[in-house]
Amino acid sequence: MADITRIEANVRKEFGKGSARRARRAGLIPAVVYSDAVEPIHLDLPGHETFLVVKDNANALVNLAFDGEEQLALVKDIQRHPVRRDIMHLDLFAVRRDETVQVTVPLVLTGEAEQGTVVNQEYFEILVEAPVIDIPEHLEVSIEGLAEGDVVYASALQMPEGVTHDMDEEEVLASIVVPEEVPETEGDEEAAAGEGEEAEAAEGEEAEAEEE
Repeated sequence: MADITRIEANVRKEFGKGSARRARRAGLIPAVVYSDAVEPIHLDLPGHETFLVVKDNANALVNLAFDGEEQLALVKDIQRHPVRRDIMHLDLFAVRRDETVQVTVPLVLTGEAEQGTVVNQEYFEILVEAPVIDIPEHLEVSIEGLAEGDVVYASALQMPEGVTHDMDEEEVLASIVVPEEVPETEGDEEAAAGEGEEAEAAEGEEAEAEEE
């Protein structure tokens, strides 16, 4: 079962860019909670505590406490400052403990392929359907000892109990290749020599022009 952090939040009474800036200066993160079943709830969340919850888990599940009420919510979108990378705003989706949701989770390749090879990873995230209280933080596939020409298919995914995906079993997740060396051809050498000769000729012409 996923860890559910309880976060004390404040209901926002003011809106607009000015209000959001004041909240951030006070160490708070503006957020909105929404779903098909509830009206949007605008909140200010404690900045440091919220950062710790979401920094390693894009699908963090939190229990928001505000005005004597509590609401379970799933992080859906994190807006960051383009330079400082501070969290500027959070979108959260209101959920129930007994429901199933569709989310994307990171795909992590574990182990090392044979020395001298390169891993071409085709998928970095996998769309899954999972119980909201049992969303995996990531999925793992091993590439340990794989050699040139080996391919990892979606059939290699080890899904936690209750978690499913709709990918074709033959979908390629990663492949192992040897990087190609690009030899310097005779044409390249001739082109380089030609460029050198042209440069020397140009310098000679400039010298003659100066003498004149």
